[in-house]
Amino acid sequence: QVQLVESGGGLVQAGGSLRLSCAASGSILSINAMSWYRQAPGKQREYVATITSNSSSNYADSVKGRFTISRDYAKNTVYLQMNSLKPEDTAVYYCNANLNTRNWVRQTYWGQGTQVTVSS
Repeated sequence: QVQLVESGGGLVQAGGSLRLSCAASGSILSINAMSWYRQAPGKQREYVATITSNSSSNYADSVKGRFTISRDYAKNTVYLQMNSLKPEDTAVYYCNANLNTRNWVRQTYWGQGTQVTVSS
C-alpha cells in the first residue's frame, strides 16, 4: 500500500507564489521519478514537471522559468515551487510517483490533488 499526500494549494493573486508538497509513504523500496500534473475545469489533465532519481528535471513549456521541482530523497517528498503565477495556472494539481514497492513491483501512484486558484 502506497499513499501520496499533497499539500500547499490555495488562493493567490496573479504574480504571487505557492509551494506544493507531496509526500509518499507506505511499502516503498525506491522511487524512480516524481511528477506533477494539473487539470483545469473542463480540460484534460496535463503534464507540469518531473524529477528523476538522479535529480534530472523536466518541465512543460508553459511553466519553464516560473516553476521549480525539487525532491527530498530522505523524506520521499517532492516539491513544486510556483512563482509568477498566472490565472491560467488555476487547476487541481496532482502528484505522481513511479516507484518500486517492497514486493519488487513497479507501479505508478497518484495523489488526491490540491486546488490552486490564481486570481487576476
